[in-house]
Formats: sequence, C-alpha cells, structure tokens
Amino acid sequence: MNATIDTGLSRADRTDVAQELTKVLADSFAVYLKTHGYHWNVRGPEFFSFHNLLEQQYRDIWTALDDIAERIRALGVLAPQSFSGFGNLTSIKDGDPTLSAQAMIKDLIKGNETTVATLKKAAEVADEAGDISTNDLCTQRITAHEKHLWMLKSSLA
Repeated sequence: MNATIDTGLSRADRTDVAQELTKVLADSFAVYLKTHGYHWNVRGPEFFSFHNLLEQQYRDIWTALDDIAERIRALGVLAPQSFSGFGNLTSIKDGDPTLSAQAMIKDLIKGNETTVATLKKAAEVADEAGDISTNDLCTQRITAHEKHLWMLKSSLA
C-alpha cells in the first residue's frame, strides 16, 4: 500500500522543493568527495592541521547527505543515487589530488560557496511553498557550510 501523507503541501510544491533538494544533494555529495579526497592526499607543512580539519568537515557533510536524501523521500520523490545522476545535477568539478595544500583549500572554498548558493535557492523555493521543514534543513546546512568556509579561509596563508 502506497499511502500519501498530507502535510499541507501540494504535489507541485513538493516536486519543486524536491527538485531543488536534489541539486543540494548533488552539490553536497561533490563537496563531500572532494573534501574526503583532499583529506587523503593533502601534503606539506600544513598536512596535520589540514588533514584533521578536512576530516571534521567530510564527516559533517556525510551525515548531512542522509538527512537531505531522506527529506527528498519525505516529499514523495526518489533521491538520486548514482555518480552520473549527481554529475548531471552539480557544477562542482572533481578534485585534483596533485594540487598543493593551499590550492586544495581554495578549491574547497569554491565548492562550499557553490553549495551555499544552491542551499539558499532551495530555501527560497521551500519558503515560497510553505515547507518549513526543508527550509529549516537548508538553514542548518547553510550555517554548517558557512562555518566550513570560515575555517577554510582562516587556514590560508
């Protein structure tokens, strides 16, 4: 039995919000992969501090991926689950393990800034639809990525 839960959101609003959340999920996944990859491959005098900083950030993003995907499902839409699906939804490029530590941090700054912009768009669509749950999720993730940005920017020489 496929029961529909009436949350006060129209099917069209749920679809519109979920569409924006799939972009959030894709950007978040791209930043997660890049952050985790740079955690593995960072080297140089800043290794230990960058390695630990990036671990804190990829763990936070990993947890958020599940929250975002589950919100998409709660809206009655299937969450994307493939690399190609994510690749078609994000503009964030893959990380380059040959970059210097400083260049990796700059690249992560760009990825997090893109994710914040995507989250803000999703929050706007959710707000217009009256979807306070999605808006709250987006607000929490904006705050987290802004903290990531602060820490990344503070780490640059």
